[in-house]
Amino acid sequence: MPFTISKKIIATAPTLKLLREWNKRESDLVSKDPNRVPPLAYLPHPETAHMGSLKGSKAMAAAKEAPRTIPPREHGGNVDIKNLSRGSKTWLPVYIPGANFSVGDLHFSIGDGELAFCGAIEMNGIITLRTKIIKNGVSLHGNLRNSMCMPGPVETRFSKWLTFEGISVDDNGIQFHLDASLSFRQACLNAIQYFKRFGYTGEQCYMMLSAIPVKGRINAIVDVPNAMCSLTVPTDVFDFDILPTDGGHLCRVTVKPPKNDEEEKPDPDVGRRLKHKVFVKHDSFLKKSHL
Repeated sequence: MPFTISKKIIATAPTLKLLREWNKRESDLVSKDPNRVPPLAYLPHPETAHMGSLKGSKAMAAAKEAPRTIPPREHGGNVDIKNLSRGSKTWLPVYIPGANFSVGDLHFSIGDGELAFCGAIEMNGIITLRTKIIKNGVSLHGNLRNSMCMPGPVETRFSKWLTFEGISVDDNGIQFHLDASLSFRQACLNAIQYFKRFGYTGEQCYMMLSAIPVKGRINAIVDVPNAMCSLTVPTDVFDFDILPTDGGHLCRVTVKPPKNDEEEKPDPDVGRRLKHKVFVKHDSFLKKSHL
């Protein structure tokens, strides 16, 4: 499978004031539905926080308000942009002396959205980069609240794609107003249902669409009431024709149903119709019942 190695975390450190602003607004969000699973946001968790050289009471005090690094924020962070590869540039705000620049979380391959949360093909590696300070850069360039980037020239090239669409109508047929998240989710569900016809389980489709370099797009955001989003899959990744046919699709793989979630293991032959085999299990963006 053609691939693009990318870094998905690139950030500077916030001021204490900004850090506490993050914690307050995310705590306010969680308080609206504190028992939701998964939660609306992940709040500081001092028991598992890595505090570097800090020890003792200072480490615990800092850990209690150390924000989780799962989401992107004003400082950059876990941006998950799959084209941040060789030759790319990123412009980040600097909040403190020294910036405390950080970068990491390399991927061998990832699709837009990383749908399954940890569904990309992770890897280790060495990053070589250069940094430069633009004095008063934030105010000189429009006081933007978030970072900017210029993707590099390295990108996977495919000749054919299959695009799945979604609109702002949920599983129960309820209409929402220009809800792009719902529309993208529906596009993903459509793709999963389509690929299940080839014999993959819903979970395997879920992971496959996280690791393949799929393209996620907002195609229409002004045509009330529906936002229209799409998920585009490269057909060249498969070694058989996945396009619709008059007679439907034959089952290409055989999957033994698991006895329960704890015993679930992918069939070793299920990936024989993919040019690259990727199997990880996670359920975050979509509910188990949809798979």
